[in-house]
Amino acid sequence: MVAVLKPGTTNEQVENLTVWLEGRGLKVHISKGEFQTILGLIGDTSQIDTELLEGLEMIESVKRVTEPFKSANRKFHPDDSIIDLGGLKIGGPHFQLIAGPCSVESPEQILAIAQSVHESGASILRGGAFKPRTSPYDFQGLRMDGIEMLLEAKKKTGMPIITEIMNANHLPMFENVDIIQVGARNMQNFELLKELGMIRKPVMLKRGLANTMQELLMSAEYIMSGGNHNVILCERGIRTFETYTRNTLDLSAVPMLRELSHLPVIVDPSHASGHARLVKPMSLAAAAAGANGIMIEVHNDPVNALCDGAQSLTPEQFREVAKKVRRIREALAE
Repeated sequence: MVAVLKPGTTNEQVENLTVWLEGRGLKVHISKGEFQTILGLIGDTSQIDTELLEGLEMIESVKRVTEPFKSANRKFHPDDSIIDLGGLKIGGPHFQLIAGPCSVESPEQILAIAQSVHESGASILRGGAFKPRTSPYDFQGLRMDGIEMLLEAKKKTGMPIITEIMNANHLPMFENVDIIQVGARNMQNFELLKELGMIRKPVMLKRGLANTMQELLMSAEYIMSGGNHNVILCERGIRTFETYTRNTLDLSAVPMLRELSHLPVIVDPSHASGHARLVKPMSLAAAAAGANGIMIEVHNDPVNALCDGAQSLTPEQFREVAKKVRRIREALAE
């Protein structure tokens, strides 16, 4: 349920109403926009008499929300959420390029790639320290050593870092990581999501291989219900009957998610396509579809990469993609 307050409602009135609603067992999310203040009521709202609520002088209108996701719902929060990374912003009109290798392999490798993509326009460095692999015999990542290498690259370039978490027990290792990524395989690891709801660090939540948009938003709800509203959604392709690409990139999810939710939406064309030659056209299409950012895998020696070399761009190829994406963004701004 959402209650839209009339202009001129005082902070004291909002506080008194909030206390009254919380006394009835509801959680109240307050969203203050430029022209309106909205109270999002979460919990069993069946006990609330909407006519009584609408009769209050400060209430302009009351609406029941039928979707199961509440905190992530744009009806609760009409304005775009903007994630602030120490001045670097994601969401709303702010667009960011995220780039780096699938896996951190060595200090020299991650630093060289970080410096290259930063010069080409990337603002956030990605790199896997913990790697979920289908085969137990494949490279699993350098774990804490990989995080340390990412932090050293951050120190040298100034770029915030994002890396994937596999287990809630690993959270202490992520203390200095700027954005924690939840991979597609863990999108419905609800115990992990609950733990991430207890912190206030930004979380990028990837859509599962066979999950609907509503299921993605419900997973975001798990994080937000714990109090962490710094959530970024990521479309990384879904599994269909198509075999020419690794996954099928659902670009319709970008405008649909932005319509349903106020959370930023990032697109990962590398995992979606599985082929380096498809990353450029899919990146341009994602920018045109209204994504808040694009995450691209970049490796300085893709042929010998320990993970996902086939879908990784070289630094030179990334430079060209970044240039074309900027042109798309400029065209959209006209």
